Amino acid sequence: QVQLMESGGGSVQAGGSLRLSCVASRYIYCMGWFRQAPGKAREGVATITEYGTTNYADSVKGRFTISRDNAKTTLYLEMNSLKPEDTAMYYCAAHGSACGFYDMAYWGKGTLVTISS
Repeated sequence: QVQLMESGGGSVQAGGSLRLSCVASRYIYCMGWFRQAPGKAREGVATITEYGTTNYADSVKGRFTISRDNAKTTLYLEMNSLKPEDTAMYYCAAHGSACGFYDMAYWGKGTLVTISS
């Protein structure tokens, strides 16, 4: 089992920036960020393997950056040029051996990001 805890959500104006963090209870191969906006399905935002291989949703490419610390237990999401459509609950997720948007086995409880226009 892996426990995940997110932090860093908040409210900012469009064009602003936020940095999300997620601490895992132990090392795990793949970690990622997902989000769910009100009335919409959950979607993948970005994932990163222990080797630093990243994958981003088209909607965030060039604006968001995913990274991990050297111990591979803390995950970050640097979000720039934020748009109102980025408003969502953001979830940290992880998997021990795969890293696709549909592979995650462990989930945090989420942190809310609200972007005002």
